[in-house]
Amino acid sequence: MTNPIIETVTAWLEADGIDRDSYRTVMRAWVAQAYADGDDVSPIRALERGECTEAEFERQLAEQLIRDDGGAVVADGLLARMFAASEYDHLMHDLIRAARQAGLRTGLLSNSWGGGYPRDLFPELFDAVVISGEVGMRKPEPAIFRLAAELLELDPGECLFIDDIEENIRAAEAVGLVGVHHRNAEQTAARVRELLGISV
Repeated sequence: MTNPIIETVTAWLEADGIDRDSYRTVMRAWVAQAYADGDDVSPIRALERGECTEAEFERQLAEQLIRDDGGAVVADGLLARMFAASEYDHLMHDLIRAARQAGLRTGLLSNSWGGGYPRDLFPELFDAVVISGEVGMRKPEPAIFRLAAELLELDPGECLFIDDIEENIRAAEAVGLVGVHHRNAEQTAARVRELLGISV
């Protein structure tokens, strides 16, 4: 629903003067932990499940990062700064509106990294909203896909799931949803048109 995360993260690293190698090193390890089987401690998993606060996550991440000038990374407000360059992807928003106008139910299923959701837009875009930290589950856990389908009053096999992370697509498909791997809005819109027969 927004521009690619790499764009927002790159803008944040430049604005805060953070060494990119330090960011890549910590995030590779944390993402691998978040999607690995087992009970390894994972800051990302804990944040997305609502098991740690934003402030706790910001402190942990700031401690792992290095500034280009050698100074300390400011933890307070780190997540807001990380996503400050986020912009709406208007084609994706139009796609959701077109689906609703065609009589289809739409939902948001999001792994939360903070509270910056445009909740004022939710009523016009979504019939159901599932935010991971609010329900104590996260993608790719099977139960969160089932919950989203239930809130839409649909069977999983009646649901089309769009996500930019392959692990989440595979997990959704294992529950019965039809997955669309999002790489860019144009490709996603074309695939949704093909599957659902709606135009934007």
